[in-house]
Amino acid sequence: MKRDRPKYKQIVDAAVIVIAENGYHQAQVSKIAKEAGVADGTIYLYFKNKEDILISVFREKMAIFVNNVEVILEQDIDTSEKLFRMIDSHFRILHEDRHLAIVTQLELRQSNKELRLRINEVLKEYLMLLDAILKEGIVNGALDEGLDIRLARQMVFGTIDETITSWVMNDQKYDLMKLSPEVHRLIMNGMKG
Repeated sequence: MKRDRPKYKQIVDAAVIVIAENGYHQAQVSKIAKEAGVADGTIYLYFKNKEDILISVFREKMAIFVNNVEVILEQDIDTSEKLFRMIDSHFRILHEDRHLAIVTQLELRQSNKELRLRINEVLKEYLMLLDAILKEGIVNGALDEGLDIRLARQMVFGTIDETITSWVMNDQKYDLMKLSPEVHRLIMNGMKG
C-alpha cells in the first residue's frame, strides 16, 4: 500500500467525519473519498477496504493518546499527577474532536468480532502505559501495594471510557473537561495505599 503521509492523513481525517456523521455501516468509501477531496480509486491506493480504513483511523488516532501518555511518563511528577494528566489528556483529545469521540465511543463497538480483535491490539499499547503508571504508584507507595494491576487498569480505563460514552450519548451537551478532576479523585480514592 502506498503511504503518501499528507494524503493518507487527509483520508483518515475524512473517514472520522464520514463515519461519525453516517455510522460505520453507512460510511461508503465514495463518501470518504468525497470528504477527503480525492477520487474513489485513490482510497484503494492506501487502504484494502472499509475495515482497513476503520483500523487505520483507530491506529492513527490512538497514536496521539499513546504519545501524550509517553510524554507524561517522562515527566518528574508523582503518580497521582501522572494519572490525572492521562485522564485529562484522554478527555481533551475527544472533547476537541467530537467526530472522533463518536467514532471511538460508538462506531468502533459496532464492528464485527474480527475487527474488534484488531482494535484491541491497537489499544494494548495505551493500556500498557496505564499499567506503567499503576506499577510505579505501587512501587512508590502512592497506590495500595496489594492492587491487582489488571483489575485497576479495567477500573481506570472503564471509568474514562464510560464517562466519555455517556457524554457522547448525551449529545456532548456538557463540558467533559470539567469532569476530569472528579474522575481522577474518585479513581485515586479507590486505589490509594
